[in-house]
Amino acid sequence: MKPARGARRRSREIALQALYAWQLGSGDALEQVRQIDDDGRTDRALAEALVRGVQARAADLEGLIAPCLDREFRRLSPVERAILYIGAFELQEHPETPFKVVLNEAIELGKRYSTEASGAFINGILDRIRRDRGSSAGASGRTRAPSRIANTRRRGSCSPPRRRRCSSGRGSAVRTRRAACGSC
Repeated sequence: MKPARGARRRSREIALQALYAWQLGSGDALEQVRQIDDDGRTDRALAEALVRGVQARAADLEGLIAPCLDREFRRLSPVERAILYIGAFELQEHPETPFKVVLNEAIELGKRYSTEASGAFINGILDRIRRDRGSSAGASGRTRAPSRIANTRRRGSCSPPRRRRCSSGRGSAVRTRRAACGSC
């Protein structure tokens, strides 16, 4: 059975908390996952996979993230580092998860556990990682078709002609005025 969406979000929150503690050097991150997940409302397998993957590939992920930053990686807050680790790991190792899902989850984690501004910061970094990987179509492989809305208007459809009273003072003649666009 597939875990509920809330369970996956909660799993990412637990992974964030465990990776935060791991960065600060306070014990085993997997043990942190087990201690935090005492209510059973999470996808523990996802939380553990995220923690294991980030720990195993931390140097590679840092190398992927660092060129996209405007400052040194170590100067980021531990919360932002953990969120970027999780997002970059999911982009690399879980291509079945759509880019927009990875991005939205990372932004929400940033807004909840860091500052409101960190959501935009995380958005920019993860988007740049995706573009640098050469996957402009995103994880799903789909691109948007160009919009052709501007060229679909038919002649005369912009506004109906308006009727108004003649202001020349010669009785009550009614004139019809063309639409303002001039193309009708």
